[in-house]
Amino acid sequence: MPLSTDMPHLTTAVIVEHNQSILMVNEIDNGINCWNQPAGHVEPGESLIDAALRETLEESQYRVKITSLVGIYQSVHASTGIHYVRVCFTADTPELVENSPRDTDIIDVDWLPLNQLLAGDYPLRSALVKQALVDYQAGHRFPITLIHPLFAPGSC
Repeated sequence: MPLSTDMPHLTTAVIVEHNQSILMVNEIDNGINCWNQPAGHVEPGESLIDAALRETLEESQYRVKITSLVGIYQSVHASTGIHYVRVCFTADTPELVENSPRDTDIIDVDWLPLNQLLAGDYPLRSALVKQALVDYQAGHRFPITLIHPLFAPGSC
């Protein structure tokens, strides 16, 4: 069955905290300048964790280690009507990889204080971004062993 454009878009996001600040990327979404966790679409055949690692590196130039699952979020984008399913992880041990190319749609990368992000001092890309930060602050952490990538060739 061919994929429909009406199907939900599966994405990952990563919350990285370092020195009491959160790694965020500045981007334009439908003409609006906003902040987001490093995030993006899962590519065909890619595991959720591999997508999260790849997107974090591509958007922020940081290599990280995924440590836990914060939550799974669903939303429909107000302007585009696109249905998103976002799997949000935490990560640590950020290592800057300066020679790694950064996605061209990322304007800036910065470490921003969590309390200021939640207070609305920075415009966030969506309610998904804010809810993940709220859950992160509340201590939501689930083991990544809840995710079972089963890519077996020849399966029905």
